[in-house]
Formats: sequence, C-alpha cells, structure tokens
Amino acid sequence: MAKQLTWLVTGCSSGLGEAMVRAILAKGDKVIATARASQGISGSERLSALKEAGAAALELDVTSPQEQLDELAKTAWGVYGHIDVLVNNAGYIENGILEEMSEELVTRSLRANALGPINLTRSFLPMMRARKTGTLLFVGSVSVYYTMPSTSSYIGSKALLEGLATNLAVEVAPFGLRTSILTFGHFRTDILCPSNLHARAPNKLSDYVEANNEVRERIKNAHGTWPGDARKGCDLVVDAVRGEGRCAGKDLPLRLPIGSDTFGIMREDLQKRLQVCDEWENIMSKTDCE
Repeated sequence: MAKQLTWLVTGCSSGLGEAMVRAILAKGDKVIATARASQGISGSERLSALKEAGAAALELDVTSPQEQLDELAKTAWGVYGHIDVLVNNAGYIENGILEEMSEELVTRSLRANALGPINLTRSFLPMMRARKTGTLLFVGSVSVYYTMPSTSSYIGSKALLEGLATNLAVEVAPFGLRTSILTFGHFRTDILCPSNLHARAPNKLSDYVEANNEVRERIKNAHGTWPGDARKGCDLVVDAVRGEGRCAGKDLPLRLPIGSDTFGIMREDLQKRLQVCDEWENIMSKTDCE
C-alpha cells in the first residue's frame, strides 16, 4: 500500500493515541488527532504538540450524543476530503470492586470504552461505505483474556467492544471495509495516572478492604514498569494497516495481538477453553433432538 492514507485517531492527548499519531506522521500519512475538553482546556489546545508535529486537531468526546458525533464526523471528513482509517482509541479505567460500584459508574465506563466508539464508527460508516474502502480499528486490551479484582468495569467494557466489533466486521466487509481489534498488551503509558484511572466506587464494604489495598499496591508497582514501548507498538500497527515493512504481505487480522506479553496471555486463555471443550464435550454435547 504505497498511497498516502488519511487517519482519524481518538484520545490523543497522551498514551497510545499520541504515539499512534506520531507513528502515522512518521510514515508520511495525514492524521486528524482528537481529544475531549478537560479541566477548562479545549480538546484542540490539549493537542498543541501534535499540531506542531503536523497533525490536524479537533475536539471530540466519544460519549457525545449520536447527533453530535454525526456532525463531528462530517467536519472531520471535510478536513482532508475523506478518512481512510478510523482509530477508536479513547477510553479510561474505572477501577473498583464490582459490588462496591454503582450502576452509573459502570454505565459511564461502558459508554466511554465501548458504546461511544461504536457510535462514532456509525457516524463515519455512511461516508466510508459510499467510497467502498476504509479500515476500522478498535483499541482492545489483552485484559479480556484474564481476570483480576477491581477490573470488572474496564474489562467488561473492552469485552463488549470486542463483541460488537467482531459482528460489525461481518456486516461492513461487503462494502470493502476492514475491521481489526488492536489487542494491546501492557504498554508503558499514562493509563495508570489519576487522570486516566479512577477509583470512585461509592459503596465501600469492609469485606473488600484487603482486596482494595492489594489493588492499590499492584497499581503503584505497575506504573512505569510495564514492558511495552508505545511508539514501537504503534509503528507496527501502522505497518500492519499499510501492509508494509515487517508486516508486508500479511492480511490485517480481526484480532491483532500487540506486545511481547500479549501472546502468552492469549494462548493460556485459549488453551484453558480448549481443555474445557475436551473434558465436557462427550457429556454436554448429548442434547440434539431425537
């Protein structure tokens, strides 16, 4: 794929989003970086460094109503005349034991991490279908392949995103649109900083004090120690989309594992599922109508 592509990336004020924009620019492609307003600072202002690097910038909050996202999509489409690649990256972690959380917090997480990206994608689909070409990327997480206390809201939202995106992929494929879930492992970004990680569970219970203390200690020890380099991971994603470099000759898969730790985690989970199938098939498969 030698031609220049035009990308739109959400959640670009830091972390994987910022790294993705810089990787895209390094390949000579065009990119629209987006971010929501925060603490009285507009999304465009928060992206000043990326604008200086050559990206266009727009304020975009993926939790906005569908009508607003539709208008924002039209505005973004008009910046360069089209969008070839949509990267749904924006999201955050709502940390907390599920029993201690409120429905409002869980719903907010689902909206930001899953429903919002799907709504934004829906806003771009009419224009992308008309062109009969385009790539839809959803930033997933290797966390959907394991379990850990206090991560139910985040992992649940990423699992919902996977379920929606995998079925969307089948629906839009006839129109020449590719879909891929970017299954990132543990990358050294600001995802564990207070601005991106919240612990607002309002229904504190004494039974979970020890578990919460262990979670806080784990987060403290993990920050800044995860193995992945965000820029290296995003460079490879751009190569995979473009079909160039180390990814030359490979088709973009529905689930793209990214990170040295990702493959072992995915394999372990899949092997456990296969073991259950092997153990129970002769019993639980005897259910057909006579």
